[in-house]
Amino acid sequence: MIQEKIKTFEDACTSLNISSTLPEFSGVPENLVKSLTAHYKLCIITEALNEGWTPDWSNGEWKYFPYFYMNDSSSPGRFSFGDSGNLRSNSTVGSRLCFKSEELSDHAAEQFTDIYKDYFVIE
Repeated sequence: MIQEKIKTFEDACTSLNISSTLPEFSGVPENLVKSLTAHYKLCIITEALNEGWTPDWSNGEWKYFPYFYMNDSSSPGRFSFGDSGNLRSNSTVGSRLCFKSEELSDHAAEQFTDIYKDYFVIE
């Protein structure tokens, strides 16, 4: 099962046979670097977990993505995984970050919460 193999960003890079060296964002405002780095990592992780699957937006197939809570009652002041959802024709998430199954989406959210937080939250 791919979830057992992909537990870190480095695992995802190894799975795709690419370097885990992060891109440099020279010339990018410092306040954007953390989010851009996180987006890069999430793209690699998503690609590795999907094992070659790419979403087809023309055929109505289900696509799954995690969503998160901010300051919910179970974790006040915290960013936390809420659930995975799916969409067919409308999307609130970029296709690079969707998964072929709810199980993969859940795994990504639970295993990589800190990276998602770096991507979504302005601190």
